[in-house]
Amino acid sequence: MNEPWTPLKLLAWSQEWFAKKGVDAPRLTGELLLAHALRCDRVRLYLDFDKPLGDAELAAYRELVKRRADGEPTAYLVGKREFWGRPFRVTPAVLVPRPETELVVEAALAALPAGGSALDLCAGSGAIGVTLALEKPGATVAATELSPAALAVARENAAALGATIELLEGDLFAPLPPGRRFDVIVSNPPYVPTGELPGLSREVRREPSLALDGGPDGLALLRRIVAEAPRRLAPGGTLLLEMHESHAEPLPRLCREAGFAVATPKKDLAGLWRYVVASGHPGA
Repeated sequence: MNEPWTPLKLLAWSQEWFAKKGVDAPRLTGELLLAHALRCDRVRLYLDFDKPLGDAELAAYRELVKRRADGEPTAYLVGKREFWGRPFRVTPAVLVPRPETELVVEAALAALPAGGSALDLCAGSGAIGVTLALEKPGATVAATELSPAALAVARENAAALGATIELLEGDLFAPLPPGRRFDVIVSNPPYVPTGELPGLSREVRREPSLALDGGPDGLALLRRIVAEAPRRLAPGGTLLLEMHESHAEPLPRLCREAGFAVATPKKDLAGLWRYVVASGHPGA
């Protein structure tokens, strides 16, 4: 008689399989997928490590393993991704929130005064805007998003996490009244140069191209944001933009050409150029 499949045995099997398939973090991936299949948290897997799984549970897990090995992102399979310690719902309509973007949020929170106002452009899942609203409950936060499907996900996250945020459908600043200004404008826009898209990992290529493709040099959306931002920032306001590592020189230059006195590129924890902080715009 065959030995029953237990969580411990399944995790060992899937870890080895994922490693052969080149899946990042094979053990963690297996834990996340198995916890999802069993509708429990990862701690419960180890509390019940020797509990045999039923046929339906095994079938569900094996299907998830197959899809992940075929390149489907873990976050899409389980329907969520943690960001700033909170679970954000994600679907194939939105970019998967990444830890590197938390550095941009950290800088935005430092720049956002108590009772101030912030704008999140290209909101996607709402990870940036919702986090700002929750971490600075006295602030007024708005976010815009071109994709109706992505905006629906952002609305779900705002409601589920109890964030007070104004979510608007439209292209960048277009949904806002002409004279409205903010203390902080932050964005993680599409910034991957078009020519690099085919070379991205299988997982990233499953994410929406609308959220990735930044045009020939990756700066198409960033140019538009930088050009309009001075008219949308309150005196003393700050612009924070996530960027491609190749933008460390051209993006600060664009900011200075738009009238910002200071535009400083910043690195992430891996030492890659990740975002720009610009301040001292005209009228500040």
